[in-house]
Amino acid sequence: MIDAHIHADCRTYEDFETMAIAGIESAITLAHDPMRMTTSAVVLDHFHRILENDFKRAGNNGITLKAALGLHPRSICPDYRIVLRKLPWFLDQEEVIAIGEIGLETASDLEREVFRTQLQMADELDMKVAVHTPRQNKREITIKTLSIIDGNIDPARVVVDHVDSSIIDLMADFEGMLGITVQPQKMTPNEAVELLEMTFQDYGPERFMLDSDMSSSPSDPLSVPKTVHRLKLAGWDDKKIEMLSKDNAANFYGF
Repeated sequence: MIDAHIHADCRTYEDFETMAIAGIESAITLAHDPMRMTTSAVVLDHFHRILENDFKRAGNNGITLKAALGLHPRSICPDYRIVLRKLPWFLDQEEVIAIGEIGLETASDLEREVFRTQLQMADELDMKVAVHTPRQNKREITIKTLSIIDGNIDPARVVVDHVDSSIIDLMADFEGMLGITVQPQKMTPNEAVELLEMTFQDYGPERFMLDSDMSSSPSDPLSVPKTVHRLKLAGWDDKKIEMLSKDNAANFYGF
């Protein structure tokens, strides 16, 4: 199994052991806002920590960790241009396979500018992109998010994450990947199965990937294995479960 969206810097060493015991072989850790990102130095130190510390903690437990780095909409510091200027160096590191987590939180003019700039960077560098959708005003902001994606990068290189029943219909014409986040306060394993059963055939089995988004928020490092278990109980065949929990993420990110 692959957990396609985590924030490893917020989790304990023991969480990685638990994940490995449950059958998670790989995970993707994304940049976010683990503290007050008041200056570019804090953001860049966050990137360094992911590359220098979290890979060791995951690897010591047998989990292959890859990274997506970028300027999260809640991490836009006053001197954010320094981060954007230095970001290509981080993206060139072997362990970094995507730009992320980027997107809109409130859809301010500044957020749109930073989001657009990073999508254009990904387009120029031929990189994949992991895009955030917020908890608040989710539908309205997702509509704006999809519009910006459409004008700046091939959607096939993008995964829109935290997709739930409130926005799934907006994805009908979107040609990218859909991240299903199973996390307390967002979606339970049973709710994830219900959403997938309603949309799996119409949207295509190769477009979905599961993740836990485990972070400092209420989280469960076993979200993906628990959802796989629920899919088995619901009668899903092994091939489809493998696509959702491993193959789609591996193919998209190039594991």
